[in-house]
Amino acid sequence: MTQALDFIKFSPKIEPAPTALIVTLHGWGANAQDVEGLVPYINLPDYEFLLPNAPYPYPHSPTGRAWYDLRDENMYAGLIESRQLLIDWLQSLESNTGVPLSRTILSGFSQGGAMTLDVGLTLPLAGLVVMSGYLHPGVETLNKTSFPPTLIMHGRQDQVVPLEAAIKAREVAQSLGVEVEYHEFDMGHEINLQMLEVLRTFVIKTIS
Repeated sequence: MTQALDFIKFSPKIEPAPTALIVTLHGWGANAQDVEGLVPYINLPDYEFLLPNAPYPYPHSPTGRAWYDLRDENMYAGLIESRQLLIDWLQSLESNTGVPLSRTILSGFSQGGAMTLDVGLTLPLAGLVVMSGYLHPGVETLNKTSFPPTLIMHGRQDQVVPLEAAIKAREVAQSLGVEVEYHEFDMGHEINLQMLEVLRTFVIKTIS
């Protein structure tokens, strides 16, 4: 396991310094490069995008990364370490970028979406975006406090993370007092252009 998160950075071409950050966490077996291709479609040229690689190697591919193990015999192994690494890294961003957490959006797909909910509800972020994600055990026991507004999006035909996982995430988040925006799409376990348009609108509304 790595002791620091390496990441890809997309800096704004318009402003001399970013006014807001969007962090996007990839899913199990993917990597930061897989998320990289989405950035132009989100069309937020004055935002800086940070795309971290998960700390663990993926067991089934030399290029894939994992936030923790999802195999039955090792389910959730590594989650505690990944959680702390991600929290420490997010808290270091202001000193490195000049942008506070209050102007940072944390987003993620699939396992990255689960990490977004896990870590994001404990930090003073501007907002959270969960794409085809799910809840880790124990999130419902968080102390009720002020949480970032959260966008949850999911495909109705998702065969990897069933739609029920998104519905449960919405219900638990709302029970904690989180302001949730929820969308379903006619698609599988993927990110489509319609989803990115909803994400863009949410980010603009949340940051402004």
